[in-house]
Amino acid sequence: MSGQKPREIAVRILQRRQGGGFIEDLLERELAQAGLSPADRGLCQELVYGVVRWQATLDWLISRKTTQKPQQPAVQDLLRLGLYQIFWLDRVPDHAAVHETVELAKARRLAPQAGFINAVLRGYLREADATRKLLADLKTSQPHLGYSHPEWLANRWGERWSIGKAAQLMDWNNQPPKIFARVNTLKGDAAGLLTRWREENVEYDFVPRDWLAENQVFELKSHPPLAGLQSFRDGLFYVQDPSTLLAPQLLDPQPGESILDLCAAPGGKLTYLAQLVRNEARITAHDVSPDRLKMLRENCERLGVTCAHPMLPAALATQASASFDRIVLDAPCSNTGVMRRRVDLRWRIRPEEIERLRLMQLGLLDQAARLLKPRGTLIYSTCSLEPEENDMVVNEFLSRNPGFRVETRRELLPFADRVDGAFVAKITR
Repeated sequence: MSGQKPREIAVRILQRRQGGGFIEDLLERELAQAGLSPADRGLCQELVYGVVRWQATLDWLISRKTTQKPQQPAVQDLLRLGLYQIFWLDRVPDHAAVHETVELAKARRLAPQAGFINAVLRGYLREADATRKLLADLKTSQPHLGYSHPEWLANRWGERWSIGKAAQLMDWNNQPPKIFARVNTLKGDAAGLLTRWREENVEYDFVPRDWLAENQVFELKSHPPLAGLQSFRDGLFYVQDPSTLLAPQLLDPQPGESILDLCAAPGGKLTYLAQLVRNEARITAHDVSPDRLKMLRENCERLGVTCAHPMLPAALATQASASFDRIVLDAPCSNTGVMRRRVDLRWRIRPEEIERLRLMQLGLLDQAARLLKPRGTLIYSTCSLEPEENDMVVNEFLSRNPGFRVETRRELLPFADRVDGAFVAKITR
């Protein structure tokens, strides 16, 4: 099926990661110019994402055979790649995993290390059954290594819920994310979209959740590349997780109102707000940079959103107080609820980052409060699972602003709700 090229690209991406940049962006850029077949694209993505997700566990395996002696980064990446194929990727025969990894070492001018890499991988082949048992036991004895997460994060989640639920969350984060599509009723309805999908060889399933309307969101089970679908280009649907629809639903926007989306790009919540009001409101779409607003404009154009008015920070600063009937603040956050989608996030986040973000979130809430009309509604939402960014931010905001009260709070947890993690608070003035 697939030879050396997808592995070569995978190693190149893994090594470029050391220079910065999100792994998803690096992979997208490489694949855009690689000319791989669909099968090879899939293998390359699986190798890159798998090695990054399971990095801690792979490094634990490597350290057992190298007396914990640090390896050159290039050698470490090759060992990770070989071991991932042996223990996590059933479709690659073990002998092929070893052979291709050794050949990669030679091709990358690491011939002196090729014998060492061969020895480590073949040593694990001889101990494959015992090693699989060790990996299974590791999930209980050292969950952060067994599920490949930072120890501080595994401990934090275990203390908050339980070790068992933390394990469920980490296991969720290690699975490939599902793709969901929201029907865009500005351009059609569910029946018409499903007809188009059947013509385009899109397999789908229904997604019932208590905050979703019937036939509002579908899981895409298999499909051709989305950007090539005419139904996508025609704006008949928008790709977003069901969790992201909770905040607009609770905002309950009405036609004729003045609405602010304070952190609007790329536009998932905003375009759904426009759908809810049938383009019959004025929605100010604020974000921090022209590039982000450009992306938002493109999504609005594709989806037929005509009621959105992009605005940069300088313009929003001149906005009069109490200008908006409803405001949604989907605040920048640690993203711990979407680690399944942000593959290398777990290795980037630090405990001190949560405190920095908390202060930013409070500042944005204060800004939103100034702009909200009396008796107006403010939605505060994040895709974080951390109380410091959610309940604690809301509670501190309320203590400083006695004229506001919380109508509703809700948290969506991946291991309970089977969607991305999210927190939403509905605040009224």
